[in-house]
Parts: sequence; structure tokens; C-alpha cells
Amino acid sequence: MFIVSSIKYCRQETMFQDNPLLAQLKQQIQETLPKKEGTIKATDKGFGFLEVDSKTSFFIPPPYMKKCMHGDKVIAIIRTEKEKEVAEPEELVEQSLTRFIGRIKMFKGKLNVTPDHPQLKKQSLKAKVKKGLNPEHFAEGDWVVANLIRHPLKGDNSFFVEVTEKITDSDDKIAPWWVTLAQNDLPNSEPEGIENWELKDDADLERVDMTHVPFVTIDGESTKDMDDALYAETTESGDIKLTIAIADPTAYIMPEDSMDKVARERGFTIYLPGRNIPMLPRDLADDKCSLLENEERPALCCTVTVAKDGSIQEDIKFFAANIKSHARLVYDHVSDWLETGSSNDLQPSEQIAQVVKDLHKLSEARSAWREKNAVVFPDRPDYRFELSEDNDVIAIHADLRRTANRLVEEAMITANICAGSALKEAFGCGVFNCHSGFKPEKLKDIIELINPNGELPFTEESIQTLEGFAALRRWLSVQDTSYLDNRIRKSQAYSEISAEPLPHYAMGLDIYATWTSPIRKYGDMINHRMLKSMIMGKPASQKPDESVGEELAIHKKHHKIAERNVADWLYARTLANEPANGTKFTGEIFDINRAGMRIRILENGASAFIPGSLIIDNKERIDINPDEGTIAIDKEVNYRLGDTLEVVLSEVNQANRSLVAKPTYVFADNVQKAEEASESN
Repeated sequence: MFIVSSIKYCRQETMFQDNPLLAQLKQQIQETLPKKEGTIKATDKGFGFLEVDSKTSFFIPPPYMKKCMHGDKVIAIIRTEKEKEVAEPEELVEQSLTRFIGRIKMFKGKLNVTPDHPQLKKQSLKAKVKKGLNPEHFAEGDWVVANLIRHPLKGDNSFFVEVTEKITDSDDKIAPWWVTLAQNDLPNSEPEGIENWELKDDADLERVDMTHVPFVTIDGESTKDMDDALYAETTESGDIKLTIAIADPTAYIMPEDSMDKVARERGFTIYLPGRNIPMLPRDLADDKCSLLENEERPALCCTVTVAKDGSIQEDIKFFAANIKSHARLVYDHVSDWLETGSSNDLQPSEQIAQVVKDLHKLSEARSAWREKNAVVFPDRPDYRFELSEDNDVIAIHADLRRTANRLVEEAMITANICAGSALKEAFGCGVFNCHSGFKPEKLKDIIELINPNGELPFTEESIQTLEGFAALRRWLSVQDTSYLDNRIRKSQAYSEISAEPLPHYAMGLDIYATWTSPIRKYGDMINHRMLKSMIMGKPASQKPDESVGEELAIHKKHHKIAERNVADWLYARTLANEPANGTKFTGEIFDINRAGMRIRILENGASAFIPGSLIIDNKERIDINPDEGTIAIDKEVNYRLGDTLEVVLSEVNQANRSLVAKPTYVFADNVQKAEEASESN
């Protein structure tokens, strides 16, 4: 049918083009026809749809699809033919492709590029290389950056692209990293260092000599950029005096330096599976500033007393110092030592042992306080890829958060609360991490979901406050299932970075400003400079401007996308044989949409999609409700957000880096159900 339609449309187009009077008549007719704006959705069968909204779409015949591509926003003429409405894209509103990643495809000796996009992989676009590049250096399958420079709806005859950069060869095993970084327009190497780094402290900044204090660092075994060292001691009253020392790159980099501009442009160190790209030069991040054992280093420090009940006291003091780490400790070794009383890899001196015990005591006190007064997130494993020298995945480890990880986390959270309070009081501004709680338009729905009968102490008004929001999150954390928690999370706002001292609802804290990772975060560098100005009693040497929060948020978003994309690529590589092996996994449902549900495989962290057709191959019997986060079979709810189920992988698509799974439990068809019912009777 589509072939016949295609011939018909092509003949009509030729007829109009050859006859000016008919062409004029066509234009007059088109001017009287209705028009709709929407987004193009392509199919792999040549035709497509104009999606106007979530409920309205129009069929686009194959000949008209040649004028547009998946994702284009267009204005289309809507006409009725044989009692069926069809759309003819007429005007381009926004093209889906501008700069994009693709692969070289040679067609009859001519250069073409296929976009690296699930819906565009069958679309081969004619191409040329930009001036200065040699076409002979490009081969079938090579990864490239390209720009779409011609579009049929802009009056051009066809699509045409210009290749601007070669990323890597087709068979390069490091392609997941290079391609993903290029896709997100991120750097693929650290900044260049300088020959001699010099201390550039303000003449009025006095550094206290604290090299005698037995600070310890606790990090991963392979960590080089150690940016925090800790010391704690229990006072006679039983309270704990905590001192946090943070590496100080702002002692070497001034706001007007070119390196500061580089750090701002990068925003953060980029962490990808198997490798990272530092925000600062490695000789600074891994050496000059890193708090290496037995090496004197400049640091910015904070001391504060944490009471026995875990509350932070008001004796917060920031100061500059020179410190020396007395022990370079490793998370797992410290956890073994604290959890079992011994470790083959850690035999600390009496002095270091006491520091670790006091830090552990502080951690337990602060954790208990936050569980009662703020919000504590449930422990989830961190998934880590172990790679060979050839960049093959050897194993995927699920690293559980252990005692030492929580110890450091509580110390850092305490330090960031102190910084937030200090910056708010001294300047009324800084780089603050904030979260505004629930979206206002969702408040009524939340209360109807969790408190329909008014039996709980939650109202629309109460959950708009920090205290009410935190109380609700604590209540959700102790429920028997995570279903309500998963439903409500979709109603939360996103975390933001603000120059204003706003609360962080998701953490249950009234203030939070990070300064503990200036080697890795540009916002922390700004807060360091402001804290130093506060120490000297001067106006802030640098304040966040209006755009820095937005810039950092964009950087953070792209970094997260890049991390997820590389992981998806590695999962597809690693799990390619699992459909044939029939390996059973445990999946946790984290999203339900109209087409099915998305799960996270708990054994390795991979995400997979389960389409409704693989739950039960009978559309009449399945009811997928995205709003309620449920899937029902024969009107009985069988799956909900947060549920776990046993699955096997049914497909691993390495081209799209996607996984498709299916439950191991198979629902009986109607005939079988009738037979079973008959037998039971």
C-alpha cells in the first residue's frame, strides 16, 4: 500500500513541477488548508508521524519524509485523502540536527555520514569534509563530528553535511569515551600545566602551622587528587572537636589568571567509567595541591564542635594553614578495621587509631542527628567498571557504602553546612547547593496520594516548608515498600546551584555550600576565595556572578549524560552474550511509561527496558498506568514502581547501546487460564 502511495505522490509532484498553472493552483489550495506545528517521529519503514501533542498525531507518507528527519519541529499542511488526514511538512521551525556525531559510510565511492542516533542510523547523508581536512584520511565506520548545512525545508534539494573533525577510527576500543566526550562537547584531556607553580597568597593571609596535627586522608586505593584531610578528638565533655583541612588550589590560581578561566569553562572534573578528565592540570591536582602523606601543603581549614547528640555548635572557625597528612588511609581497610576490629592492610599507630575512632564516633552522632532532624538517603551500591589495559571490561563491581565511606561523608556534610552558614552571615551570597522541595502544582496530588483521609500530619501547607518536607521524606523511608517514595520523587523539583543562600530541601538542611572539592569543582574555588576574604576581614575577592550557577548546572548535566552514555556503551559490550546464556538477574522498576517499564539490574547497575508485549502478548489484558506507576494484568496490579522482579535479557543492541529484558514469570493466555479454572472446578 505504501509503495503505491509513494508512486502516486511522486507522480503528483512531477506533474505540478512541470506545469506552472497547476503549481499555482496547488499553492492556492495549500493556502486554504489547515496547518499544524509539531515534531517529526520517524519509523524504520519509511513513513512517519507529525506529533502535535501527546494525543494528536498525523500520518506522513514516505515521499514527504524525505524532506525532514526524526526530531525536526515543523509546520505541516494537513489534508484529507481517502478519509485519512495526512501531513505534508512545509516549513522548518527547528531542525533536530545541527552539530552531531556520526559514522562515515562510503556509498559508490562518495562520502556519506550516518548520524549516531537510534532513529537516524538508517539515514545516510551526503557529506564533504571541511577545508583543511583530507578526505583520504576517512574510512568506513570512522567516528566524526559533523554539521548539517543543508535542509530540504530550507529550500535545498537534499540534506548535506560537513565533517568538521575526526574523533577516532571505527575499531578503536576507546571509542566509547572519545565519542561520548565529543558528543557532549567536553574536553578529552586535562588542561596543560605550567612549568613552575608559585604560591600567590594575599599578603594579609596568615597561615597557621598545623603540620604537627595528625590529619588523615581516607580515599579510594587509586585516588591521587586527595583534597580533604580530617582530624577529630573527643573533649572532656564527650563532644567532638572536628577539624577539616581542604586542599587549596586558590593559593596558586588567582581569579584573573588564565587557568581560572579554564577551570570555569570546565566547571568540574569529569568522571567517566574507568577514567577521569581533571578540571585542573594533573601536576597541580595530583601533586602540588594533593594532600599527600608526609608532605606539607597549604590548606583552608575549619574547626567546629559536634555535640554528643550530633548537633553542630556555633563555634565555627575558618582559617588558612599549612598541614601535613600523617596517614594515607583507604576506605576498605578502614572499614574492615572499624567493623571487625582488625585489618591485614591497616595497623595504625595508637595516635592514628584514636583519630579514626573519634571520626567514627562523630559520624555515628551526625548520622543519628540527620535521621531524626533532616533527610538521610538510603544506601545504594556504586557500580564500578574494572577495565583491562586494552579497555575491555574485566568485571563490574557493586561497591557498597561502608563505615569509612559514611565517616568521610558525614565530615564533608558537616563542613559544607559550616561553610554555608559562614558565607550567608559574612556576605549574604556564595555558591550554594539548593533544592526547593515539591513542585507547587503537585502538592495537591501528593496529599491525595499519601493522606487521602487526613490521618497523617501532612498537609499542602506543611510539606511546602523545609521541616514538613523533611518529615514526609523520613516517613516515606520507613514504609514497607518504596512505591510511594518512587511516585512522589517525580513531583520533586531539581537540585540547583544558586548565589543566594537558599535551603536544600532534599537534604533537609537550611543551608549548604560545598567547598570541600576545589580541585574538582569550580564553585568550590569561588567559595574558597570568599572564605579567605572573610578570614582576612575584607570584601570578597570574588563573588559568583549571575551566570555562574547556570553554567555550573549545565556542566553538571552534560557530565552526568556523558557518564551514563559511556556506561550504557560498556554494559552493551559486556552483556552482549547474556540473551543466549539466559542469565537471570534481579531488576528494580524505576520508571513506568505507556510502552512498558524501565528497570535497573541490581547485580551490575545496568538499565533495561521491558516492553508491554514481553510482559504479556495480549494488549486487551494489560493496563499500563504511568500516572499511578502500575501495570495490571486482567485488572489486577502485578507491577509497581520500586518492585523487584526476576528477568532475563532478551536483546542487547550494541549499535543503540540499549538492553531489552523480559520477566521470567510468564502470564498464562486466556485459553490456558480457562483450562486451569476448569481443572480446579
